[in-house]
Amino acid sequence: MFAAVDIGASGGRVIAGWLADGKINTEVVHRFGNGPQQTDRGLRWDIRGLYDEVIAGLRLLAERFPAVVSIGIDTWAVDYGLLDADGELIEDPHCYRDPRTGDAVRSVHDRIDPAELYQITGLQYLSFNTIYQLVAEQDCPEWRRAAKIVMLPDLLGYWLTGDLGTDVTNASSTALLDASTRDWSPRLLQLIGIDADMLPPIQPAGTVRGRISPEVIKQTGLPDDVVLTSIGSHDTASAVAAVPATEPGFAYISSGTWSLVGLEIAEPILTEDSRRANFTNEGGVDGRIRYLRNEGGLWLLQESLRQWKLDGVDHDLGRLLAAAAELPAGGPTVDVGAEEFIAPGGMPERIAAACRRDGQPVPTTAAEFTRCVLDSLALAYGRTLVEAASLSGQEIERVHVVGGGSQNALLCRLTAEATGREVIAGPVEATALGNLLVQARTHGAISGALEDLRALVAASSELTTYSPQRQDADTR
Repeated sequence: MFAAVDIGASGGRVIAGWLADGKINTEVVHRFGNGPQQTDRGLRWDIRGLYDEVIAGLRLLAERFPAVVSIGIDTWAVDYGLLDADGELIEDPHCYRDPRTGDAVRSVHDRIDPAELYQITGLQYLSFNTIYQLVAEQDCPEWRRAAKIVMLPDLLGYWLTGDLGTDVTNASSTALLDASTRDWSPRLLQLIGIDADMLPPIQPAGTVRGRISPEVIKQTGLPDDVVLTSIGSHDTASAVAAVPATEPGFAYISSGTWSLVGLEIAEPILTEDSRRANFTNEGGVDGRIRYLRNEGGLWLLQESLRQWKLDGVDHDLGRLLAAAAELPAGGPTVDVGAEEFIAPGGMPERIAAACRRDGQPVPTTAAEFTRCVLDSLALAYGRTLVEAASLSGQEIERVHVVGGGSQNALLCRLTAEATGREVIAGPVEATALGNLLVQARTHGAISGALEDLRALVAASSELTTYSPQRQDADTR
């Protein structure tokens, strides 16, 4: 029995997983919400509150499944906590959506040309990459107390075990990792004034991090020999590990709050053309490279729904999607990856402003805004995959959509039309499945390469196929 702690920007889960009859079985034992909190010191994550939810979930897990062997934790990337010399968290972590890095971006690019930075890291430019956040952090008085910089899944793991470490998938999202050596870059650390011993050692996915502490065992009732296992702790790495591809020639879209759109390759692509196209080379499970572009996601729709509710109209998402599906093609679209859509608040107004600025019709109803977002996402997916195929030299025969967006039939249909490829949707809980399967392999419950894990996911999941030539879907 294995446990996945899977926390995204809008919610988290504690999920039990076990193998039986050639399939991976799961049960969600605890769900909880998440979201950044606006404070007088910026946009922050309530990381202690999340930890309390993890403990509550592990307590429920121990009651329901007492024979737990291992726990794995994944979260979103780029954000971190600062520990002082006594190992105490100094303050709640900043949220990447906090617009605090403008001066820091300019400062970093004054020290190193973006082209050279890409040659080292292979990382897509995003204004909230960890390197920029850390430069911004150094202007805060709390920085003087910082002894350790700890990525969020590793911070939760540290509180569970007392052991510090990070896995390569999350380290690769920081713009501090050398894409060729897969270790922290001495040049970049020196460039931004960070001592190497402030960062935890890097471990490959599938490493046993440490035993769960006696205090946590007492709090939760877990077995006293349960361990924390390092998995693909960047949630996208775990999701990609569980893409149910049984043949080569596939692309993937991990669709949720963000959309991670790309291919899997063996070696990083560090060309100038790749940099100009803003593709990233992030670490994957088993030494694979996730060659992708981080596009906007369902955040635009989530924020629109939240704003409409604040304005007094609580839309039913199912009815909204049905109404959007009835609208004709060819409506307005926006660049879902634009920085203007990163921050929370007033999303419909920002979408309308972007349409107006580009000389397009402005959506007026909630259904029209919804269709605009989904058309824009599908357009971005199609454009990104064309560029990924060209830059990598790989043929794309089919597209796998995993995560929450795989449940959105309209988005999947539009994606099939935009890419001209068969779209295979599911599983929804791909991140948790990748998390659980890496644990299971580490502890000898299964064996094989990443392809074998994916075949097991395919055998365990109900998948829906969308053809670009018709608007119906086949479920298998």
